[in-house]
Amino acid sequence: MPLAPRFLDLHVIHSVPFANLNRDDTNSVKTVLYGNKVRTRVSSQSWKRAARVKFEEVSGNSALRTRRIGEAVARELAGRSWPQALAERAGAHIAASVGKFELDLDEDKKPIVNDVVTNAMVYVPRAAVVELADFAEEHRAKLEAAKDIKKNGDTKASALPKAGVDAILRSRNDVINLFGRMLAEIDRAGVDGAVQVAHAMTTHESDVDLDYFTAVDDLTSTWKDGTGSAHMGHTEFSAGTFYRYATIDLDELAGNLAGSGSDLREVLTGFLSAFVLALPQAKKNSTAPHTLPHLVHFALRGDRPVSYAAAFEEPVRAAAQGGYGTASAKALATYAEAVTSFLGRSQLLWNSWASPELKDLPKALGTRTDGLDALVSEAVAQLPQAHAQVQGGAA
Repeated sequence: MPLAPRFLDLHVIHSVPFANLNRDDTNSVKTVLYGNKVRTRVSSQSWKRAARVKFEEVSGNSALRTRRIGEAVARELAGRSWPQALAERAGAHIAASVGKFELDLDEDKKPIVNDVVTNAMVYVPRAAVVELADFAEEHRAKLEAAKDIKKNGDTKASALPKAGVDAILRSRNDVINLFGRMLAEIDRAGVDGAVQVAHAMTTHESDVDLDYFTAVDDLTSTWKDGTGSAHMGHTEFSAGTFYRYATIDLDELAGNLAGSGSDLREVLTGFLSAFVLALPQAKKNSTAPHTLPHLVHFALRGDRPVSYAAAFEEPVRAAAQGGYGTASAKALATYAEAVTSFLGRSQLLWNSWASPELKDLPKALGTRTDGLDALVSEAVAQLPQAHAQVQGGAA
């Protein structure tokens, strides 16, 4: 009896030029000490958000993570010709029903009536804003008779039935089914994510560069009545070849999608392309680091996910003529061969790779596929039809 596919591992070698894709609280490049060498790091949260935004673009799904859900509902109702004051009251009562909240403050630090923000962010499909506005329409009479919300923390302040609001906040779409959701304020609203994403790190030792810059005053430059710049400063940047890794729990994804009407294969197709092509957007206007991956490798396993990060515990050395991309790809292939020798091939159900440059790599990475679209299609085709339909709930 053939083994069922359980995990789809995604391994990406990605060279990024002078950039700062993900900064810490001091605007510095994030790093990690690995193999006793400092590497540039991009947090999983940063690259995962970039992948989520890209998935939303390619799939047509969209999710909203915000503390300002009340304001969003108020704007929707105002667009339906509700009086502004009533729309704001309705939004406030929606937000107050979520759980603990606080009022936003004006310039004098005084609470703004009906400007309610939730203590924790809610994470819902964007369509939920319209559904919440529809719910407010159903209870318009209650809202017209209700009091404005003028003070913080009154969890019984909302005039709306909490159960109805909670039911809408529990709704989810493909984005949430993929990436999961933590929403402690609403019972049974949490969703275990099917996607696990590792922090990306350079395959080699990397240094941080300080970019000193000046800003010229155009009028001073034109009139030539002074010298010097209007502003001076410095920013941290780095460059390097990253190893990126993610894995998809196919059973978890199928369970999350069950009954949703979404097709597991379509969701998977959108995510695979989105993850590979996504790039965090920090400092994009001053660095434009829009490169493509050097290597993309997918592996379908029946037992457990396997990261190849250990391939780079000993930092990759640049080729004689320079460059870490090809050397990193070869190190990945060498480690994959060692993993296969150690674990055996019984649980490795399929693997393949694609690259815009490389033409030949060791067989441990599987066969070469001509392009990303073909690689994604081949990966999705490995799923048994029954897995995609019965477990995924698709028609």
